[in-house]
Amino acid sequence: HVQLVESGGGSVQAGGSLTLSCAASGFTYPIGLMAWFRQVPGKEREGVAAFDTDGSTDYADSVKGRFTISKDNSTNTLYLQMNSLKPDDTAMYSCAADTGTWDCSSGSPYQWYNYRGKGTQVTVS
Repeated sequence: HVQLVESGGGSVQAGGSLTLSCAASGFTYPIGLMAWFRQVPGKEREGVAAFDTDGSTDYADSVKGRFTISKDNSTNTLYLQMNSLKPDDTAMYSCAADTGTWDCSSGSPYQWYNYRGKGTQVTVS
């Protein structure tokens, strides 16, 4: 069955770096759309970065210049390289994927993606 499993979260000091991974398995169709989201308890889930079907990327203003989304199509793994981390980046980070062809951006709603992972916690102090 289809699964998205995130890893790489942890605790880091402000200014540090982390790389998150999202391993996708069980897909029988190409995954054209993938994205990272984050959520803090009591707040709305926020789109962080997204990959569109044409390979273009989009980032939330809050992470531009600090975070980089990438993916390995051979292993269906999505990555999020996070540099210059700030305490405001503390959140549960989760990935989402869709086999559709709609145009996505970092602002696309989490609910639009038909596959979602459970998340990995990132804490910046």
